[in-house]
Amino acid sequence: MAQHIARKRFGQHFLSDGGIIDGIVQAIAPQPGDAMVEIGPGLAALTQPLVERLGRLTVIELDRDLAKRLREHPQLEVIESDVLKVDFADLAAKAEPKPLRVVGNLPYNISTPILFHLLGYAHLIADQHFMLQKEVIDRMVAKPATSDYSRLSVMLQWRYDMENVLFVPPESFDPPPRVDSAVVRMVPLAQPPAVDAARLGEIVQVAFSQRRKILRHTLGKWLGEHGFTGEFDIQRRAEEVPVAEYVALAQAVPP
Repeated sequence: MAQHIARKRFGQHFLSDGGIIDGIVQAIAPQPGDAMVEIGPGLAALTQPLVERLGRLTVIELDRDLAKRLREHPQLEVIESDVLKVDFADLAAKAEPKPLRVVGNLPYNISTPILFHLLGYAHLIADQHFMLQKEVIDRMVAKPATSDYSRLSVMLQWRYDMENVLFVPPESFDPPPRVDSAVVRMVPLAQPPAVDAARLGEIVQVAFSQRRKILRHTLGKWLGEHGFTGEFDIQRRAEEVPVAEYVALAQAVPP
């Protein structure tokens, strides 16, 4: 079969380090019969050891040539699609009564949109393990009052327990990316706070729109326009406000 050339427009970097692949599989700990979905299987470096342990695996692949190759594997269900257009509720319904487990080496150029797309399905998912750019994972798990703490930190931490589980150097890929990578484990909180995710997202986006400014200049104005009369310290920067305070604020602002 002809060699597949990585396509820049798809952000393709294929994992090729056997030791790293073993480490990722150990972190995921697949069990026979798990309802698992892999995003961006590529040349099946991770797909093969996963399906050997699972028995069956659903994969989502946008690249037509790679999808064609993957269909030759009888234990794979191949969804040829942009992952941002995939309805994970449909996949979860097919998997019932088991919750979905989602894994993948996410294309670095659209990793954040994918994470936000999956956020809406968190109640249907048992866990997620993703290979991402290390600096993205640093932001995902960042604590308040640090330079990495951001909109991404807040919007994921209110819904998931997350940890960086494995460092992956550039030479683990072909072609090597120009950045360090890592693997993150994301476990949806069993009892997340009851909050309008859209409202929380709007508040956090306004807060971090000018992160160097005091919130009085950004979020303070927004709160006034939305009839908020409660107490909230706007003499701070966005990065100084803990996740729980953003959630409480979203719960308190009038609809």
